[in-house]
Amino acid sequence: MSRSFYTIMAAQFFSSLADNALLIAAIAQLLELDGPAWMVPLLKFFFTVSYVALAAFVGAFADAVPKGHVMFITNLIKIVGCIMMFFTDYVEFAGIPGYALVLLAYTVVGFGAAAYSPAKYGILTELLPPEKLVAANGWIEGLTVASIILGTVLGGALISPHVASTLLAIDVPRIDTGIETPAEAAILVISTLYVVAAVFNLFIPETGARYGRQQTNPMLLVRDFYTCFTTLWKDKLGQVSLGVTTLFWGAGATLQFLVLQWAAVHLGLPLDKGAILQGVTAVGVALGAVVAGRFIPLKRSLSVLPAGVLMGAVVMTMIFVSSMPLVYAMLIVIGGMAGFFVVPMNALLQHRGYVLLSAGHSIAVQNFNENVSILVMLAIYSAMIKADFHINTIIVIFGAFVVVTMLAVIQRHRYNQRRGDSLHLIGMEKPRSRFASKTRPRGH
Repeated sequence: MSRSFYTIMAAQFFSSLADNALLIAAIAQLLELDGPAWMVPLLKFFFTVSYVALAAFVGAFADAVPKGHVMFITNLIKIVGCIMMFFTDYVEFAGIPGYALVLLAYTVVGFGAAAYSPAKYGILTELLPPEKLVAANGWIEGLTVASIILGTVLGGALISPHVASTLLAIDVPRIDTGIETPAEAAILVISTLYVVAAVFNLFIPETGARYGRQQTNPMLLVRDFYTCFTTLWKDKLGQVSLGVTTLFWGAGATLQFLVLQWAAVHLGLPLDKGAILQGVTAVGVALGAVVAGRFIPLKRSLSVLPAGVLMGAVVMTMIFVSSMPLVYAMLIVIGGMAGFFVVPMNALLQHRGYVLLSAGHSIAVQNFNENVSILVMLAIYSAMIKADFHINTIIVIFGAFVVVTMLAVIQRHRYNQRRGDSLHLIGMEKPRSRFASKTRPRGH
C-alpha cells in the first residue's frame, strides 16, 4: 500500500474515533438533561437520517470535488455539531428541552458523516486495483473497529466520575469556558479529535481520477440516483452483497444499543462500564476483518455468507450468559463472525459498484440502503423499549431476524447461480461509462 493509503487510514481513524466517543458523550448528556430512555437509540436514528436524505446528492459531490477536500469540509461540519451541544442551557432558557438540541446537534454531525462516507470509501477504488480491495477493506474495517473500541472506551472514560472531575477542575485564567458537566467536558476533548482528522485530510493527495460533469439540478440528481439504485440492485452480485451489508449495518447499529441495555439490565453495569462491552464486541469485529482480509480473496468473497447465519444464532445465546469471562468470549465471537462476513461483502460491493457506476455514486447507493436499514431497525428497537419489552425478548427477536434474513440472502444467491453463473464477473475491469472520463488512471 502507498503512503497515501495510510494517510487516508489515519484520517478515517481519528474521525471514527471521535464519532464513537461522541455517541457515548451524547448519551450521557441526554441522561444529564433527563431525556427519556426510549430517546437514547434515537440519537443514532437522527445521526443516520442525513445518510438517507442526502443519498442522491453526496455521491455527485464526492465525484465532483477531490475526495480529500470533501473529507476535510465534512470534518468541519462535525465540529460545528459538537459546538452546538454546548448551548443546551440557552435553549432551555427559551423553553425548549435541552435534549432536543442534543438530538439536533447529533443530526448535524450525521450530516457531516453522510457527506464524508462516499469520499472515504470511494477513494479506495480510485487508488487501488480490484485485487487489493479486500485487503484494503480489511485494513480499513480493522482500523475502523479499532477506533470503535477506543472510541467507546474513551467516551466511557471521559464521562467516568474520576476523569470528568479532573477535566472539570482544569481552570483557564480569566476565561469562563462554561463547561460545567462531565458530558460537556467530554465533548470538548472529542472536538479536538475531529480537528486532528481534518489536519490529516489536508495531506491526502489527489488520485488523478476525473469523472464527467456532475449534475446540480436536484430533480436530475434524484433521477440519476434512482438509476444507480436500480442498476446495483438488479446486478446478481450487487444485490447479494448489498443485501448483506444493508442487514449488517442495521443490525450493528441496533446491537450497539442492545448491548448497552443488556449490560444495564442483565449484568447491572452503568453506562461507562457498558461502553467497554461495545469495545469488546468491536475487538471481535477487528479480528474477523483481519482474518477475512488475509485469507478471503475477492473471487471467494461469497463463501463467507454462512457466517452471518451463525452470528444471528450466537446472539440469541446472550440471554443465558452472565459470567463476565463468558460475556467477553461471546461478544468477541459475535463480533468476529460479523467482521469475517462483512469485509468481503463490502469489497465485492465496492468493486461491482465501481464497475457499474462510479466510486462516489456506488457508495452513495450503499449508504442509502444501509442507513434505511439502520433507521427502520432503530425505530423498531426504540418502540420495543417504549413498549417495555424485556431485553431478553428483544435479543431473541433480533437474533432470529438476522438468521432468517441471511438464509434468504443465501437462497437468493443460489437462485441467481442456477439461472446463470455470475462469479466470472468478479475482478473484471471497469468499462468506459458515462461517469468516468478518459483521464482516469487504472490505479497505483
